Amino acid sequence: MSESCCNTNTSNKAPNQFDHKDAIQERYGSAAQEKESCLCTPVGFDPVLLEAIPQEVIERDYGCGDPTKYVQKNDIVLDLGSGSGKNAFICAQIVGKEGKVIGVDQNPDMLSLSRSASKEVTKNIGFNNTEFLEGSIEKLDELDKDLNPLIADKSVDIILSNCVLNLVSPESRNNLLHNIKRVLNDNGRIAISDIVSNKKVPLRLQNDHDLWTGCISGAWYEPEFISDFKELGFKNLKFAERSSEPWKVIEDIEFRTVTLVGNI
Repeated sequence: MSESCCNTNTSNKAPNQFDHKDAIQERYGSAAQEKESCLCTPVGFDPVLLEAIPQEVIERDYGCGDPTKYVQKNDIVLDLGSGSGKNAFICAQIVGKEGKVIGVDQNPDMLSLSRSASKEVTKNIGFNNTEFLEGSIEKLDELDKDLNPLIADKSVDIILSNCVLNLVSPESRNNLLHNIKRVLNDNGRIAISDIVSNKKVPLRLQNDHDLWTGCISGAWYEPEFISDFKELGFKNLKFAERSSEPWKVIEDIEFRTVTLVGNI
């Protein structure tokens, strides 16, 4: 890891002055405009499914796994933190005309990128089954002007996320988990690629701007990543993929990429 990617900034702000959401908006807004090589880790996707997707979308995708491999034909897919839209556009091709893909992201620049690319993808694949909504992934129950939640109860077959859950602030994780379970139907599934740590990350590292927004210091403690979903009632939980070698090591803490799958 280069120093430019993960320089610690804990001296810049006191812990109670650090706003995780503002930091994420700033960094990912910039990353939507210009490729950011320090965000997450490169992942190989099926090149055939990338052919229909604009290059600027592919270049500005920041992930650490391929959760799209667990999507099936006709699924209704919810992509949490859809970013540039790459994962959503891959899923659109997998689920086909009868399926649907909903991307949720809070960053206006990322939403502008994904929405503007949607027309080209629709033209290339021959149908439109994708929409991108603005919102926080931990607030999927937030009501609109018609008093409807952003995502309705039991309306989704599978939830995907690619290196995004670690960006949710610790105090919002319970809301995130509640909403994940709420929107899944009775046979709902998850496929979540993210970063986990072999030790709990201390608060001073969580309050480091670069480490947090770089998908590092917000990592879930690995044993708790499975147990937290198990407590929600998920079954058949396992790491379908787990990197054998750490992606990063910071102060003796090992950070790995995993893909968690399971069902209600």
